[in-house]
This record gives sequence, C-alpha cells and structure tokens, in this order.
Amino acid sequence: MTAKDENAKVNATAPDAGAHAKTQVLPIGRQRATRRFPEGTAGDRYQDIIQAAAILFAERGYLATSMRDIAERVGLLGGSLYHHVRSKEELFLAVHDFALQHASELIADAVVDIDDPWERLEAACVRQLEIQLDPNVVAIPFLTDFRNVPQDILEKLIARRDVFEEAYVELVNQLPLPGHIDASLYRVLLLSLINSVSAWYRPGRMTPAEIGRQIIHIFRHETGDGGAA
Repeated sequence: MTAKDENAKVNATAPDAGAHAKTQVLPIGRQRATRRFPEGTAGDRYQDIIQAAAILFAERGYLATSMRDIAERVGLLGGSLYHHVRSKEELFLAVHDFALQHASELIADAVVDIDDPWERLEAACVRQLEIQLDPNVVAIPFLTDFRNVPQDILEKLIARRDVFEEAYVELVNQLPLPGHIDASLYRVLLLSLINSVSAWYRPGRMTPAEIGRQIIHIFRHETGDGGAA
C-alpha cells in the first residue's frame, strides 16, 4: 500500500461483490489459519474458473480478458459461466480475494510460533516475498498492478488490500521503535518497498527470503556487526 493509498483510504471493510466473493482475510495472530473458501461456490469447477481467470487476468489484464475467454479456458460455453459467476467484475474481485486469503494464511503460519517482534516481522516479510515472487503463483504479482482497472473496481481492490495489510499494524505496533518514529508511516514505507520488489526482482544474486531479511535489517537500522545503530 502506498502513502497515497493510506491517505485516500476507503472503507476498511471490503465491499461485498456477491456470494462468491465472501472470503475472510485472516489476521496474523497466534492461531494457525484454516483454509476457507467463498460461500456458495461450486466446488472444483469454481476453483478451476478462479485459476483460469487468474492466469488470463495476469497475462492480459482486466480490460483485455473476456468472460468468453475464461469460459473457453475451462471448457464451458460462454453462457454457462454465468451459472457460476455473475460478472467479470465479481470474478476479478474473487481472484484477488482468494490470493489475499491464501497469502494471509501462509504469513500467519510463518509467524505463529515466533515471540520476538522483530523476528515475527521478518518472517512475515520473507513469506510475503516468497509468495509474491513465486512464478507459479499467478494471482499475487498483479495484486499491486492496478493499471487499466476501472475506478469503481479499483476502490474495491484497494479496500481488500488494506484489510490484508491490517495484519502489519499489529506486527509493527509490537516493535520497540524509538518514540520519534511514527509507526503508521513506518508501516506504509515498509509495505511500499515490499510491494515494489516484483517490479525489479530477477532470479539470481539473492533469493526472495534473502531480500526480505535485508529489508528488515535496513528498517531495523542495523550496523555492520548486526547490532542496532
């Protein structure tokens, strides 16, 4: 989430895009997450549709992907797709809900057994980057790329992403930050950096986990010997 997003925050509760989009983004707490799926979904067929839509949206973007394209990818007639989803907007939001829910659960599992607040934040950042930079996870990389998305959908996407990132409020508030550092701005800058990595990352010198650790070392203002500056 960028500073602009923070200043122009929409409703903290994500708007309802229909029965299929009713996912619960789990907070990063002390209990292991349990995978939950949207209410009223049609089992494996609905998951096939979500997966196909995620791939097409990632490849072509929102505007260039049609419901007919998605139906053909899963072997359905164009009209049959509407038995499972009501609109392309609903499906686009559902793809993001699934991706954010899945990421929330993996991050929650990464920090659940860690007590040290710095180690918890590092584990969360590492896991988020591992998910975000995984070439086999097609939904995550375009979560932060909202170009060419209509404004009404953009607002809903930002609201959903803000709910996901609320978990970092707890993580940052637990840090022993100096009194002169604003925790809210600290969190925005940290997340802005994490969300930008996919724009420049190339496999090679550093792994996603190593980048995540480096980011926390920098945000912790550590000296060369590993101590705090």
